Amino acid sequence: MKRHLLSIDDLSLDDVETLFATATEMHDVQHRSVKKLPALRGRTVINLFFEDSTRTRSSFEIAGKWLSADTINITGKGSSTSKGESLRDTVMTIAAMGVDALVMRHAASGAAHQVSQWIDASVINAGDGTHEHPSQALLDAYTLRRRLGSLEERHVVVVGDLTHSRVFRSNIALLTRLGARVTVVAPPTLMPSGVGPWSAAAGFATSYDLDEILPTADAVMMLRVQRERMSGGYFPSPREYTVGYGLTRDRLAVLGPDVPICHPGPMNRGLEIAADAADAAQSAILDQVSAGVAVRMAILYHLLAGDEAR
Repeated sequence: MKRHLLSIDDLSLDDVETLFATATEMHDVQHRSVKKLPALRGRTVINLFFEDSTRTRSSFEIAGKWLSADTINITGKGSSTSKGESLRDTVMTIAAMGVDALVMRHAASGAAHQVSQWIDASVINAGDGTHEHPSQALLDAYTLRRRLGSLEERHVVVVGDLTHSRVFRSNIALLTRLGARVTVVAPPTLMPSGVGPWSAAAGFATSYDLDEILPTADAVMMLRVQRERMSGGYFPSPREYTVGYGLTRDRLAVLGPDVPICHPGPMNRGLEIAADAADAAQSAILDQVSAGVAVRMAILYHLLAGDEAR
């Protein structure tokens, strides 16, 4: 692996397979009575989050601690940026303390890449604006592989707020490389600008009709409606969004019983996904959470303890 993980494009297919193999081993740690490995003893990992997070920040913290790294959480509100300090000064100050890795979430697209140019520590992109979220895509694909086996020619349907979703962008890059057929579904107002040429170049399909696409799905990934990023009327009402694009009880009945349902979280129950679907036997949502720890352990391990670690 490269020194940083900023984008799915930083990983070769061999890197992805290596991470998945390591994650499988790390997954076993969750079932031990003592959940601790000595691999990163003496290493320091900083989780620097300028946006709210439960799953990503907690799973990176647990991943670091289970690998015996010293893990520290810093939030934007609890850092000197809230006093007017620049991002550059904040990360340079943190790096000067001798940290080995910086896991960063920021509202600005490209922020993680910029930070990687300023400091010597490994930088892991935990979500930058509407750009990418590579570790989420890795855990999503890992979860689907555990459910479906090979993703070759499997039809993965991604539904929801595509315009504001960094998860969707990373998943498109990874799932298509793993051989999946991907169709993205959204209302016209939440379909990214320029999606036509992009989909042709990247090899995924687009649709505005969920009911037409759903019966052919081998897996369904529902995306959160990111109302905090919306400044205008992207759809008439929550009810109309649910009727057109929510995974309702009726749509759940259309899916085969072995079709996994994914959601990166947090979920807006009753908006993009019904409680019946979120809690269905075929739901892989909690599997994704569990996989998140294993995959992020694998990422930290290969960046900080692998053959190419500094």
